[in-house]
Amino acid sequence: MTTSSADPQIAAALKQISAEKIRANIEKLASFQTRSTLSAQDQASIAAGHGIGAARKWIKSEFERYSRDCGGRLEVKTDSFTEQPADRIPKPTEITNVYAVLKGTDPENAKRVVLVTGHYDSRNSDTLDTTGVAPGANDDASGTAVSLECARVLSRLKFPATIIFLTVAGEEQGLNGSHHFAQMAKSEGWNIEAVLNNDIVGGDRNSQQDPSVVRVFSEGVPSAATDTELKLIRNLGGESDSPSRQIARYVGEVGRTYVVGLKPTLVFRLDRYLRGGDHISFNQQGFAAVRFTEYREDYHHQHQNVRTENGIEYGDVPKFVNFDYVANVSRLNAATLASLASAPAPPDKVRLVTKELENDSTLTWEPSPGSRTDAYEVLWRATTSAEWEHTQPVGNVTKTTLPISKDNVIFAVRAVDKEGHRSLPVVPLPER
Repeated sequence: MTTSSADPQIAAALKQISAEKIRANIEKLASFQTRSTLSAQDQASIAAGHGIGAARKWIKSEFERYSRDCGGRLEVKTDSFTEQPADRIPKPTEITNVYAVLKGTDPENAKRVVLVTGHYDSRNSDTLDTTGVAPGANDDASGTAVSLECARVLSRLKFPATIIFLTVAGEEQGLNGSHHFAQMAKSEGWNIEAVLNNDIVGGDRNSQQDPSVVRVFSEGVPSAATDTELKLIRNLGGESDSPSRQIARYVGEVGRTYVVGLKPTLVFRLDRYLRGGDHISFNQQGFAAVRFTEYREDYHHQHQNVRTENGIEYGDVPKFVNFDYVANVSRLNAATLASLASAPAPPDKVRLVTKELENDSTLTWEPSPGSRTDAYEVLWRATTSAEWEHTQPVGNVTKTTLPISKDNVIFAVRAVDKEGHRSLPVVPLPER
């Protein structure tokens, strides 16, 4: 498996991530009684600290506090819309996503975006219950806390590319908030290179939980692939080389470099059985996105009314959250965001020459946009291997030939800057 050297600035930033601050944020989010998307948003409820409106106001105030602490470089925004009645939306409902933008400092790279998200709405046993207690500590105050903590720590630093820290609503009603946000990003032509969705990353404190593992789910065949692209994927055996899967592999490499005590376990499917998450909304719009989820979920503590029944405690309350685990997941996310935002753009139009039968392999590409790239690397692995196995530096060129048969491996090319930051790898298309 491939590895990279650590950036001292990123390593130092990860030490600032605090399990105690994460605990405080999760407990605060759980204190609003319910964060159901359908719950109260009137001023009286907000003033009383009840409902999703109060939660939204608090999240926005936290982002604004982080912005003040970094001299105003973090721009806090909201994305509001009215969702019309549907299966889990009984009446027109205002849904608001809250996010903060850390603008890239390099004009050549500032339009490149990496994004981290979690959903701040919650539910209990009845997804239409607007008033019953629904603390949502793990699902998904934990993921919201990851976005907040990454924003708090990374906003103190400067990166060439832009980082967006997003919290969405409407997930439990049908991914409504993320669907609207992803559609907005596509319609406005945002260049989002990677989306990291954190949903149920609380490391539930049951006896069978493994606090050293976090699952990373990624789609194989892109959801937005055209018929022509699907035919090419089938012909070339590219079912495991979607852009989302490259993010998952990148997370694995970052984890080996920066995060001791937490192993990203790559799960090569879109999501768990019978479940879904906000990364799917981005996948459907053609963006590369992955999902982080704890190793073993306890369904007594998800989508349940808070109660004790037959000696079993039900409900998604903070006491079942492992805050040190959430801190490690935050470190993995922050390291991935910082690494991608520090790296040059990926190379463009990567091609594998297939003009004649030969045992060597020739790859060509166009230079990465911008001037940050210092060199390129070629990666390859056996067609049956999950992760990249070999790395070959090839210098600052746009063509290279390797004595390896293209029939036996999967290739990719990535850009590297002078400090060793690496872009996402790009798998070549055939060129005849």
